[in-house]
Amino acid sequence: MGGLELGDKRRTKRLVSLMENLSNSPRASIPSASEGWAETKAAYRLLSNGAVDPMELLACHAGKSEHRAQGHPVVLCIQDTTELDFTSQPGIAGLGRLSYEAQHGLYAHLTLMATPQRLALGVMDAWL
Repeated sequence: MGGLELGDKRRTKRLVSLMENLSNSPRASIPSASEGWAETKAAYRLLSNGAVDPMELLACHAGKSEHRAQGHPVVLCIQDTTELDFTSQPGIAGLGRLSYEAQHGLYAHLTLMATPQRLALGVMDAWL
C-alpha cells in the first residue's frame, strides 16, 4: 500500500500494519490475524472511517499488482464469485438473499492476477 495517503499518518500506519497481518495469515479473519483486541478494534475503526475509501485502497493495490505482473511473461486474470454468508449474524443491515431464500449475505466478484505457476500477484478488481 506504499504511496497511499489517507490524510493522517496514523491511518496510513494502521493500514500498513493491517495489510501485513492479513498477508501473513491470508485465510484468517481480522480478529485472528490481529495481535489482540486493541489491534482488532483499531482495524475495524480504520475500515469504518469515512476518510478511508475502499475503492482508493483497491486502486492502489491493483496498481501494485499490475506492477508485479510486468515481470512475468504470462499472467492469468482469474474471475471468481464467492458467497459471503452472514445468515448466522442477522443484525447486519443491507444483506441480500444468496443461493436460497433463508440464506443472507452478499456476493464478492473478484479478479485475481496469478502466474501459471500459481504465484498470486494480487487483486485487479472487486465488486460486492
